[in-house]
Amino acid sequence: MKPFSNPPSRPASRALRQTLCMVLSAAAIAWTPVSAQEAAAPPVETASLQASQVFPGREAAARVRARNVSRLAAEIGGTLQQWTVDVGAGVRRGQVLARIDPRDQELAVQRARAALDASEARLSLARSQLQRARELTAQGFLSTEALAQRETEVALVQAETEASRAQLATVRRQLDKTVLRAPYDGEVLERHAQTGEAVTPGSLLYVIAEQAAVEIDATIHPQDAAALSQARQLRFEAEGRTHPVGLLRIGATVSEPARTRTARLSFAADGDVPAPGTAGTLRWEDGRPHLPPGIVVRREGRLGVFAVQEQGASAVVRFRALPGAQEGRAVPVPPDWPKTLLLVVRGQSALQDGQTVSPQPATR
Repeated sequence: MKPFSNPPSRPASRALRQTLCMVLSAAAIAWTPVSAQEAAAPPVETASLQASQVFPGREAAARVRARNVSRLAAEIGGTLQQWTVDVGAGVRRGQVLARIDPRDQELAVQRARAALDASEARLSLARSQLQRARELTAQGFLSTEALAQRETEVALVQAETEASRAQLATVRRQLDKTVLRAPYDGEVLERHAQTGEAVTPGSLLYVIAEQAAVEIDATIHPQDAAALSQARQLRFEAEGRTHPVGLLRIGATVSEPARTRTARLSFAADGDVPAPGTAGTLRWEDGRPHLPPGIVVRREGRLGVFAVQEQGASAVVRFRALPGAQEGRAVPVPPDWPKTLLLVVRGQSALQDGQTVSPQPATR
């Protein structure tokens, strides 16, 4: 049977064999196997705990609030004669805000004054009679029972006088309440007073906010409460300016449904501070050392880091769990971890607990 093709010539076969030998030699060199120890000890970068730790920044929405916002109401009934300030006006402590018709109270003061004068006159007469009775008793012209009666009359009239004096003080105080005054330096937020209106005790007349005393009200996540209590460089940023602030207190109640807590802060320096109602951002640095989220890995459902247990040309790494760690967030360093602890900061993704590695100092 006739073949389909002619066999290659002898020179062509020799060239083919030479080319094949060169390819095999190069492959043998490239595929030279490494030792088992080198294959089991991958290179990783390490750094001490102290060099790895960070102090993450935090922030929360905040607003400047007046420490006192007072709803000033009438304490006595009557007709409103006059109001003196309107919304947006600044007021000084003791400044008159409104006046209620005082005539009824003035008449009450007159009655109380007259009653007190009458009581004092009776008391003066009773004391004079008591003195005369003592003289007559000493001379034997008056019995001791009659003297005791005179003494009782003086005590009764004296008590009546004290009651009249207290009544006078009460109606004078009621007269003072016909004038509504500002309790502090502030600003008028609302005015409900209208001239000619009849007001009763409890009728709202003004709402004012204290200007000198302001605080910062911040809404924080419950997990940030510990960080804020140990924070460094607390500052409030609003309207392009930064103000240093200090922590006053953190509320223990968690609000519903936002699940947040409220923190109150004060400005570190008096002077040019934002006006009440100014919205801004509270920023701070966590004072507790943290591990960056980039070196944290998950093993067997737990988050943690790898630490070098034995140092040398090759070393063994151990997985250290971090209780309470969250994915993608910096983790507080456990207080019992030594600062010299050597952590794997690069190449930890494929490691397993107890694996041998080739540690190298981290480069930055």
